[in-house]
Amino acid sequence: MDDSVEDKIIYQVYLTHMKLLSSKLTSAKNKVNSFNNMWKYMQFYFTKPEVIFFLALILCLLFFSGNLFQSTNGFLKKINRSLSFIGFNDFQQLMVDEKDALSKNWKFDGKNVALYAIKGRRSQMEDRYVIKTNIMNTGISLFAIFDGHGGEFAAEYATTHLMKNLTNKIIEVKKLLDEKTDATEDLKIFNSNTPDNLTPKMKTKIIKIEEHTPTKMKPTSSADDSVISLNKHKQDPLNLKKDITTLKNVDDEIINPSSYLQKDGNINFSKILIDEVLAADKLLIEAAKLTYDIAGSTALIVLVEGTTLFVANVGDSRGVMCDKKGNAIPLSFDHKPQQMREKKRIAEAGGFISFNGVWRVAGVLATSRALGDYPLKEKQFVIANPDVLTFDLSHHDPQFIILASDGLWDTFTNEEAIECIKRHIDDSFYGAQYLTIQSFNRGSLDNITVLVIKFPPIWSKESQVVDHGGSKY
Repeated sequence: MDDSVEDKIIYQVYLTHMKLLSSKLTSAKNKVNSFNNMWKYMQFYFTKPEVIFFLALILCLLFFSGNLFQSTNGFLKKINRSLSFIGFNDFQQLMVDEKDALSKNWKFDGKNVALYAIKGRRSQMEDRYVIKTNIMNTGISLFAIFDGHGGEFAAEYATTHLMKNLTNKIIEVKKLLDEKTDATEDLKIFNSNTPDNLTPKMKTKIIKIEEHTPTKMKPTSSADDSVISLNKHKQDPLNLKKDITTLKNVDDEIINPSSYLQKDGNINFSKILIDEVLAADKLLIEAAKLTYDIAGSTALIVLVEGTTLFVANVGDSRGVMCDKKGNAIPLSFDHKPQQMREKKRIAEAGGFISFNGVWRVAGVLATSRALGDYPLKEKQFVIANPDVLTFDLSHHDPQFIILASDGLWDTFTNEEAIECIKRHIDDSFYGAQYLTIQSFNRGSLDNITVLVIKFPPIWSKESQVVDHGGSKY
């Protein structure tokens, strides 16, 4: 072939190749231009004030109606399949079956006392509660919320042992006070009469008083008298009724019940609450060490006697009062690791706090005080010392109080919870149920327990005893 002809062929092939390459670049450029045009259109329309206002209004309506989570639940479920392999635990926790989460619940609707609790997005129910009104006709009532973590052991133990010991101690001290009062009145009668003027019935009373007066009262322990018996072949920390037979007192100090009687004739309930919580925690730690159970629990205990309200708190469950003006009055304050007081105490004990989603003690526990959690108790990184607050109900004249686990407070403020119950004050059970479900709809990831107590306390004249110390619904 002639060289000139060969050069022409090569030149034509080169031109054809360049034309094809040019056409590809042009099409790519057109695609880029189309994307740019689309972005410009979006910027033009979505930056208009009226469009922004309209979208914000829709978002607010969804949020305040409590349906924001429900409206996006379908979309989240679709993308969950593609993200599940990454290990987004919290995201997957949102995707639990809503019907299953809400159907497993505890309910109680009594005399001005109502409770509603759900398992929510947790795999098991670790919350516990206790309702005891007019204990043994003493006029004293007890209410408690226990929010377990790391398992059910600690919360279940607190329900079955701490509250039992506390109840027994209150009855014992109350009986001692009544006997002391009766003895004082009878002695006054004796001093105002001569022996010759006394009737046989009065003489019998005086003989009984003289028999009891010199006798020293046998000190009793503030703790339960049982010791944990562990079967080496069957270590089941959740089956307390099978494993726990007796409880051994680990506290060397024996407290005389008369030490709770004050000179003014009243009972020092604050001291009783503190002593019983600390005694129960020591027993719980010994029990947990035998079964290698690292579970822990918060404790929120309310004691009502006449017009006085005592609130003992360990952890981040919370109580709130609605006073006569409709204001939200905190009954307790959460124990969080990032609080200055708690942070300083943990540092002085040689511990530290770190941020892992939330601030945690030693990077593990999100509350700085709890029952149980024995690995963190050895060096006092976590303690069980309760804060006890006292309220004069005649001064506050409350409409109702709310006691709840942190599953509620993660999604509701004190004021929002109070407003919600105020709207349903005529039906406190419905109010507790509505508040619990709304907290779930707002995306709470925890068990949710809400206890509503209305005032004045008509329940103070009737005994109601309800508690859940098991995982069955």
